[in-house]
Amino acid sequence: MTDHVKGKTIVITGAGGGFGRLIALKAAARGADVVFGDINEEGLAETVRLVTEAGGTASAKRTDVTDLAAMKALVGHAIETHGAVDVMINNAGIMPLAFFSDHEAATGAWSKCIDINIKGVMHGIIAAYDPMIARGRGHVINISSIYGNHPVLGAAVYGATKSAVNFLSESLRVEAAGKIKVTIIKPTGVPGTRLGAGVLNPEAITGILGQNAASYLGTMMAIMEGQVQDERIDPDSAAYAALDPGYIADAVITAIDQPWGVSLGDITVRATGDGYIL
Repeated sequence: MTDHVKGKTIVITGAGGGFGRLIALKAAARGADVVFGDINEEGLAETVRLVTEAGGTASAKRTDVTDLAAMKALVGHAIETHGAVDVMINNAGIMPLAFFSDHEAATGAWSKCIDINIKGVMHGIIAAYDPMIARGRGHVINISSIYGNHPVLGAAVYGATKSAVNFLSESLRVEAAGKIKVTIIKPTGVPGTRLGAGVLNPEAITGILGQNAASYLGTMMAIMEGQVQDERIDPDSAAYAALDPGYIADAVITAIDQPWGVSLGDITVRATGDGYIL
């Protein structure tokens, strides 16, 4: 079978660690030329080191996704280095969950969330748009979330940003049909992506769990403490409760590994036994 990942130039934002780094490693292992952007220079250097030591091709440029000029420079670097940008993965994001009653402490983080999660994706689209249109083909992959599906308490701003990501993505698909294909990746709750570090009020997570909050939070706590050794940590079991981020990265690679005429548009990845109600 034809490998549609090998040889592609893939730009990934938020690749200085976490989920972005994982995508980078998997894409490079498949023979892609990967270019990274992140505001964390030390993290970027580590990602480049990990990819190159594994035999992959990688380069990086410090990039603040809220700065359009910086995003254009990142895409420009990919084109100068590899001749084109085939895939733009807008992955950078933060998740400052909190209630409206937390506004005194949360407003600054919420504003930053809007800048990164919405403007960052918009800037990634803009930076890649002209080169892809001029070439006649390209692929934009935007990392969204099930939080963007419907409003729930504790996630007003974060959910709004992910709903905006969905809207931006579908609008791009319609406008650039025949030249740019667009994929939206919607993970459920995944501890390994490190997004949870940005949660401002831990109680805000209950909104997306609804009636499952007590039981599922208990399960997650037990898993993190190593107290669970049953089917809930077995991905071959339908009771699998805590999704490893590797499965989301695999979905990204699957979306890339298609002929140019085939587009996987909207992918939700969840653990079969998770407790999320969206």
